[in-house]
Amino acid sequence: MIINKIKRTAFCFSLLAAVSCTDNFNEVNTNKVGASDDQLAQDYNTIKAPFKPAFNRLFISDVTWMYQIQQSLQADGWSGYMTTPNAFGGISNHNYLLNPGWNGYAWDDAYTAIIANMYKVEQLSKGKYDNFYAWSLIIKGATLQRMTDMYGPAVMSSFGTEGDALYDSQKDIYTQIFKDLDFAVNDLQSRIAADEASTFADTDLSSYKGSYALWVKYANSLRLRMAVRISKVDPAMAKSEAEKSVNNAIGVFTTNGDVLKIKSPVDLNVIDVMSHAWGGLFMGADMESILGGYDDPRMAYYWNTSAIAPGKYKGVRTGIVYPTPQTYSKFSQTGARTKTGEVTWMTTAEVYFLRAEGALRGWNMGGTAKDLYESGIRASFEQNGLAGADGYISDNVKIAKDYVDLVNSEFNAPAVNNITVAWNEAASNEVKLQKIITQKWIATYPDGQEAWSEYRRTGYPKLFRITNNQSDGVISTEFGVRRLPFAASEIANNPKGVESGKAALGGPDNGATRLWWDADKANF
Repeated sequence: MIINKIKRTAFCFSLLAAVSCTDNFNEVNTNKVGASDDQLAQDYNTIKAPFKPAFNRLFISDVTWMYQIQQSLQADGWSGYMTTPNAFGGISNHNYLLNPGWNGYAWDDAYTAIIANMYKVEQLSKGKYDNFYAWSLIIKGATLQRMTDMYGPAVMSSFGTEGDALYDSQKDIYTQIFKDLDFAVNDLQSRIAADEASTFADTDLSSYKGSYALWVKYANSLRLRMAVRISKVDPAMAKSEAEKSVNNAIGVFTTNGDVLKIKSPVDLNVIDVMSHAWGGLFMGADMESILGGYDDPRMAYYWNTSAIAPGKYKGVRTGIVYPTPQTYSKFSQTGARTKTGEVTWMTTAEVYFLRAEGALRGWNMGGTAKDLYESGIRASFEQNGLAGADGYISDNVKIAKDYVDLVNSEFNAPAVNNITVAWNEAASNEVKLQKIITQKWIATYPDGQEAWSEYRRTGYPKLFRITNNQSDGVISTEFGVRRLPFAASEIANNPKGVESGKAALGGPDNGATRLWWDADKANF
């Protein structure tokens, strides 16, 4: 379902069993489905219902084609993680001829399945059952963070109001999410201090099982991610928000028991299906170059060896000429990492790398950049069930390796991300940042959206450029895709909103316009 125009009088919660499609929003708000206030207070069923569909939509975990057009055909390829060697009739995001039929899906799905549901929770719980309202703010914040990092300006403050659904700037969205996280953390912490039993347990579909403390840790860690992302455009706010997250009494992720995971309701891993059942998703050339050059043991967990070179891992370059969908069908497909049926919202390794960058920038992150960087590597090894982290961390010789295309030598390429793993205190901040982001890139797999965002922000890890740019000069080969254009559904049905989005964007509505935090300036 697509929300064509987000207005107070036209919500359709088709994913909710407890709420039917209606054009009478006020009646929905006041009718407790026949339950008295006492009954609602006892079991909260009406408030709980909107949470369930939201868990499986931030990262689509149950319908493969939905994930494919939400993320696989966009960020997963642009991040360098993996690629689909199919020209799709010549219209493909891989070659920068952006497909509007694909690129609006992440927007439409987020608003119908998550934002609308969390708005419903707000209407039923705010000021009355603030524990649920706090929880909804965390989930909405995570959704809007991903949304705005894809598109830039988005509908936030005008959602659910009368009139046109106008867009907020990315800066305003980030600022409001920080405020919402303040409320959520403060509310849940007060309940923890009062030794209040969680009311989330039977509704929380995540690995947290309703734990208030773990949701506070996630909220703090999400704040840290966002703080680091704006470090180039608002360093004062970035430092303040980052230190607030780390110095909170409950703090951020520190062990792999903190990792937020969602089990697919149908025990499915959509990436594995695309790679194996569909035979259309393969390891990216950048993965082969970087992990292969480091002899990284995570390679064997992330990927299978190839049929074209038995016993060896072979990746495919993104954005080259793919003669047929079968041309690269014997290259490496996904491995055990994407067979678990679980989706990871955030890892402890990522949080350590965020703290490492913060420390590099002079923020109080509770440790040195070196120690936090090395802790991130250890956390990633542990998360993936691997030994040997200490030896890997100390290696100051191995670097990324050159890429050799076993089908067409025209696409061979020398390695571009030439740094070692070992920390070097004498290195420049730029080299240290490259090490941090490269290891974060490895550890964050398979979340291509976060990897793509960090690549846009920092330029790291250095990735191979495409060779078949079909954007007619709109998107540069050097800088790649910087954002997704606004959804076709919005252009058709919310034109005034889109115009407000363009004004807030400050540039053309195309894939080359940089987002607010994606400043064209040095990292330091």
